[in-house]
Amino acid sequence: MKIAIIGAGAGIGLVTVMQALQKGHTVIALSTNFTAMPDHPLLTIIKGSATVAADVKKAMVDADAVLITVGTKNKKATHLFSDIARTVVQLTNELNLSAPVITITGFGAGESKNHLSFFMKAIITLFLKDQYINKTLMEEIFASSKVKWEIVRPGMLTNGALTGSYKALPELKKGMKVGKISREDVAHFLIEEAEKQQYLGRYVALSY
Repeated sequence: MKIAIIGAGAGIGLVTVMQALQKGHTVIALSTNFTAMPDHPLLTIIKGSATVAADVKKAMVDADAVLITVGTKNKKATHLFSDIARTVVQLTNELNLSAPVITITGFGAGESKNHLSFFMKAIITLFLKDQYINKTLMEEIFASSKVKWEIVRPGMLTNGALTGSYKALPELKKGMKVGKISREDVAHFLIEEAEKQQYLGRYVALSY
């Protein structure tokens, strides 16, 4: 299948590119930074921004699935995620695209903030508050659109190995524990979802 990965140059996005290619998928990778990208016959690289409609459109055209894996080290990212969501919704309507849009936010966005551990609540409040406010808005924009959306909320990300043994939690429950998960395993879940689309219209937490 043809998978568009928006935010493909590093982190979860880059790992997802690698895994998708290994599985034989055609990958369209959009990023401002492509220095770590492999030279591969199934990979098309688009150098551009996830908030620029013309760049995103090139990635989304004829895609069978769209994965949004954008991250940022800017703790004051007050508009980035919502701007991406608005751009993707606009283009989905414009292109009449029926492909699922599977988006990474984080456990702590939306209603999941009420289920954070004390430690993670403190980390987000002290260092990532603006990001998570905007990630929540991103979720709301997709949920109120006609896009075939899915929101993926991983716990604390690590550079650990691919295990394939993790929990996908589509419901918020009292006492639930969402801790660490490797970027490799998050990427594994994203590709599985692109292929099978088991959780469309839902918010899925990922953890061990």
